[in-house]
Amino acid sequence: MQLLTHIRHTWYLSIFAVLSLSSTLHCAEYEVKPADAAFANYQPLKAPAPGGLLIKTGDRLAICGDSITEQKKYGRIIETYLTACVPDFNVTVRQYGWSGETTEGFLNRMENDCLRFKPTIATTCYGMNDYKYRPYDEANANWYRDRTTSVVKRFKAAGARVVVGSPGCVGKVASWVKSASGTLEEHNLHLCALRNIDIEIATKEEVRFADVFWPMFTASHVAKQKYGPNYHLAGTDGVHPEWAGQLVMAYAFLKAMGLDGNLGTITVDLANSKAMATKGHVVNSFATNEVVVTSSRYPFCASGSLTNDASIRSGMSLVPFNQELNRLRLVVRGATAANYAVTWGSECRTYTASQLAQGINLAADFEINPFSKAFATVDAAVLKKQTYETEQIKKVFHGTEGKKEIEAAVKRTESIREPLAQAIASAMVPVTHRLRIEAKK
Repeated sequence: MQLLTHIRHTWYLSIFAVLSLSSTLHCAEYEVKPADAAFANYQPLKAPAPGGLLIKTGDRLAICGDSITEQKKYGRIIETYLTACVPDFNVTVRQYGWSGETTEGFLNRMENDCLRFKPTIATTCYGMNDYKYRPYDEANANWYRDRTTSVVKRFKAAGARVVVGSPGCVGKVASWVKSASGTLEEHNLHLCALRNIDIEIATKEEVRFADVFWPMFTASHVAKQKYGPNYHLAGTDGVHPEWAGQLVMAYAFLKAMGLDGNLGTITVDLANSKAMATKGHVVNSFATNEVVVTSSRYPFCASGSLTNDASIRSGMSLVPFNQELNRLRLVVRGATAANYAVTWGSECRTYTASQLAQGINLAADFEINPFSKAFATVDAAVLKKQTYETEQIKKVFHGTEGKKEIEAAVKRTESIREPLAQAIASAMVPVTHRLRIEAKK
């Protein structure tokens, strides 16, 4: 009798477990997939909304990841954006990219390399090496979940807010990985599964999630349709994105930080010969349809052919970076002509009076603009500092000097890094620029 009761109890528990799993799967929300057979086998969980502003004034940001981070591209976009586009936050940045690294590798070094500098906010981007270049298996999924959760918990325990970034997608099976196995689709299905795990972790640990995989994966298909089959958003080697793919990555992280992309508005009233500007921009004068403005907040500047998969502007055509993160607007009221020529720096564009009344995005429309040179100077200073950070961590902290006396090594290298950080701040000088608005006959 007791055995029968036990069997029934076990049966009921099993049925309950199956029903609960079925209910969970049924209730799960998924991303809307493009109507293309290439996406049929993917089940990407719906990414959580970014939420409010995560960045705080004076934040110390740690950008952590593998060789894709060590490339100093998406991390450089993030640091340059935070420095030039939203300077009021006064965010300082360190990048911790390490080629070939997994979450376990970072977990083992994060105290020595990262937490000693007391980051207040951190981004992680792992999974590309963690998926081991093979089809999905449950044991590896659990391995990744455990170690990623541990990294998040360690950051939280240290008082840092966290943005868990998913891995990106791959465009080819990595030929240089001798142990690689399976098809390209199996590799991306595995990476998509790790993305879903990152969502689960971010939800459970109440931290932010940056969706790198799904926007990159969908954009890579759009890019081939738009620009041709030789456009490789995930990079020519299929794993390491060039600038376009890195822009997509940076977009994911900046959105996850809750930044709204409102960089300022310059409003011109032609009828009353007046002009005004929002915070970060000061109108110096307005006469004969020309407004002179001094700005301490820059738009994000990028140049390059839209058909070049290595260009940032190419990436901007695949995700709404300019619309959502890079809006420096010009609004013109009191226009009496049908069309107007707007000259900004050396470039000129034509708009209707209606377009100007609604507002145009100068950052999107003017590839070369009065901020381009100053922006490039800031970006160059960021690259120089980030390049040294790789040397500081990999060659010194983990080299003979660091192993012998880490505190002395930290002190010496920080004396070199500090002027590089100061050079970034010094490069952020106000830019005075002119906008001329002329009626076209």
